[in-house]
Amino acid sequence: MRRTERLFKIIQILRRHDRPVTAHELAEELETSLRTVYRDTAELIAQRVPIRGEAGMGYVLEDGYDMPPLMLTADELEAAVLGAKWVEARGDTHLQRGAKDLIAKLTTAVPKTLQPVIVDSGLTPISFRPRLIDTVDVSLIRGAIRDRHKVLMTYSDEKEKTSERIIWPFLLAYSEDYRMICAWCELRQGFRHFRTDRVQSALVMEERIPERISSLRKAWQEERKRDANQPSA
Repeated sequence: MRRTERLFKIIQILRRHDRPVTAHELAEELETSLRTVYRDTAELIAQRVPIRGEAGMGYVLEDGYDMPPLMLTADELEAAVLGAKWVEARGDTHLQRGAKDLIAKLTTAVPKTLQPVIVDSGLTPISFRPRLIDTVDVSLIRGAIRDRHKVLMTYSDEKEKTSERIIWPFLLAYSEDYRMICAWCELRQGFRHFRTDRVQSALVMEERIPERISSLRKAWQEERKRDANQPSA
């Protein structure tokens, strides 16, 4: 790995973590020596990259640092293209279009030396199971999450029992077979999961969700963790 690539890689590793990253961890991922890591981090600090820390304690990249967004490696490009192709195959109509546009933009924006990584990519997602068809425009749910709006929904459960719910959606989970809305349900006064192929109708309400989306996700994750740690009967 050339030194320039190694310097960008160090920045990317630090951006990936929200904790101090030790020189040993950096050296292991970069497949280089500790001495090289110490020299490279010192060089980055000299170039006014806001890296805080020291040898033996770990390094942290402070908030607010921006690096050129398209300084991507071949591995990073292949990861982006593979992910976009999966979304193109399994996402809703709007996400499929977004995935195609993303690949097109990457193709024109990256250096010519990296364009074959996208155009002639040898990676593609594959599935041997059919995808269940959504009965609702999933982009409406994504918009409700972004704008923090409640959703009035008619839902049919696995027993085909229909009910009307007002939900606070905070996460849309994509699996191989179907999509699932994770939400706080006003009817049940608790967190519930709703498959998009069972939603009969959905209307985004003007009323906003009173909680922050991040707070709902955190509470949901904590509840799942408690349930997972409970001993089985």
